[in-house]
Amino acid sequence: MAKRSKTKSKKIKTAKARPKAKAKVLEVGSKAPDFTLPDPELYMKGLEDFRGKKVVLAFFPAAMSPVCTKEMCSFRDSFQELSNAGAQVVAVSIDGPFANKQFTAMHNLNFPVLSDYARDAIRKYGVVMPDLLHVKKYNAAKRSVFVIDPSGTIRYKWVSDNPLIEPNYEEIKQVIRTI
Repeated sequence: MAKRSKTKSKKIKTAKARPKAKAKVLEVGSKAPDFTLPDPELYMKGLEDFRGKKVVLAFFPAAMSPVCTKEMCSFRDSFQELSNAGAQVVAVSIDGPFANKQFTAMHNLNFPVLSDYARDAIRKYGVVMPDLLHVKKYNAAKRSVFVIDPSGTIRYKWVSDNPLIEPNYEEIKQVIRTI
C-alpha cells in the first residue's frame, strides 16, 4: 500500500466555462493589463516585471511557423537598437513553454518568449484569432504589437487579422524613440 505524502499539495481548481463574448482590442491611451505567464524555463513573468521600461509586447500565432519565425528574428536583430532606446521586447504565443524553449534556442532569441497556453493574455488584449488556418477551435493570437510606456500605458497598437502580414518594424522603432 502506498504511503501518503506528508507535504501539502495545492487543490486543483476546475475551470468554469467563460462566456463567448468577443473582447475588444485595447486602445491607445488605455492601461495595459498585466498577466503572468511561464517563460521557456517555467519561471512566471508578468508585464509588471517590466514596469518602468518601454515594452514592445508582440503577440504571435505559432512558434516554428515561417512568418512568426521571421517576425521574432526581426525583433532579435533589432534588439540592440531597441535596448539602447530603453525598450524591452516581450513575445507571447499560445504555444507551450517547451515548444517556446525549442523555438527560442533554435533562433537565438534574446528576449522573453512567454506561453499563453490558457489564452488569458490574448483575451485581455482582445487579440484572439479563432480557428487559425480553418482548424476548428484552434484559437491562437492575432499577430499584434503593443508599445507600452514605462507607466504602463499603451502608446501604440498594431493588430492584423491576417497571420501572414508582419508589423512595420520601423514604425515601432519610431514610436519607441518618441516615448
